[in-house]
Amino acid sequence: MDLIDLYLQEDLGEGDITSQALVDDREGRATIAAGQDGTLAGLEEAIEVFRRTGCHCHQLAQDGGPVTGGQVVLEISGPLKGILAGERLALNFIMRMSGVATLTRQVVDSCRKANPNVVVAATRKTTPGFRRYEKKAVRIGGGDPHRFGLDDAFLIKDNHLAIVGSVFQAVRKAQAHSFGKKVEIEVETLKQAQEAARASADIIMLDNMPPFRAKECYLAIKAIDQKITVEVSGGITLKNAQDYAHYADVISIGALTHSAPAVHFSLHIADDQ
Repeated sequence: MDLIDLYLQEDLGEGDITSQALVDDREGRATIAAGQDGTLAGLEEAIEVFRRTGCHCHQLAQDGGPVTGGQVVLEISGPLKGILAGERLALNFIMRMSGVATLTRQVVDSCRKANPNVVVAATRKTTPGFRRYEKKAVRIGGGDPHRFGLDDAFLIKDNHLAIVGSVFQAVRKAQAHSFGKKVEIEVETLKQAQEAARASADIIMLDNMPPFRAKECYLAIKAIDQKITVEVSGGITLKNAQDYAHYADVISIGALTHSAPAVHFSLHIADDQ
């Protein structure tokens, strides 16, 4: 069973008893419209939901494009029971993914006013079971999904350092483990940043630093090795992200996936049913 089938099963259980009691086997039509402005995402998944409930869809907008309040993005036709069976899951996909894409787009647009080359990335702070869709929405919004899982790349964090005891040793142990995976390390001080740079880490993440401290570390790292990617993370929001953009190659923001507000969409059955 794939994820969409799993989500449908979760919602339908043994069947939609309300529709079974009230709705006959007629065919009908419905539309989905935006309730506010935003960046659209999740339409592809919504169409797949309705396909699995026996309906046909006519797409009126594209994932990644802007939507305005009141804009119709999808027309659905088919059995009325099928439309109602897919309604909530389809809307959940669109609302949640559009929320992530909208916030990502806002952060990207803000940061690139300061640094046209900066990358805005997500984190693993995602909803269990929904990561692939939240990460996809980040990409739709113009961001980078970052790691999908623990097997993607080395990311040495504070708890790893508490065990290993040395920034230099941790980087070198990871490098010795595999030549094909990038080695990233999280640091909290200028001294750690310089030590990580001297160990030739591929990416150095500056964690929970104010902008002036991030700038100091960025310049120190680049003075040692220009090729090292400098990432900043920790407590970064839409309001302060631009403050970091001048002195960062990557800005990673957990809020893109764990705190993005949903964009409102609604489904309405056509009046002539």
